[in-house]
Amino acid sequence: MTDSRPTCIVISPGDEFAGKQQLQYFAGISAQSAGAIGICMHLVTIPPGARSTAHLHESHETAIYVLSGQGAMWYGEGLREHVIVSAGQLLYIPANMPHLTYNPSNTVPCTAVLARTGPNEQESVRLYEPPASHNV
Repeated sequence: MTDSRPTCIVISPGDEFAGKQQLQYFAGISAQSAGAIGICMHLVTIPPGARSTAHLHESHETAIYVLSGQGAMWYGEGLREHVIVSAGQLLYIPANMPHLTYNPSNTVPCTAVLARTGPNEQESVRLYEPPASHNV
């Protein structure tokens, strides 16, 4: 009889994958890598001037800690609200909140740790089309 209970595991960020959001992520803790059942955590580096596509995470909250650089985000219905997050700051994104992240710097990358309340990184990602009247 094998023991199928979860156990502690060390993950070394290695493989990159392209998310539906059009950003590159470093694979981290997920259902696939660690057998997680309620959380995923990854690293992302947003190159200077790069941005994601507008999207939301259905039924999953997101917490972000910016390690270096600065990130910015348009969010809310119609992407009309805006926030800037700097190294050492944390950002909370509620479930189902439309958002578009970007790096406002033309020279410095932004690196952050992302944690989400779902074990699979991409299962809850839904692309969001903001109204034509708002151009970000």
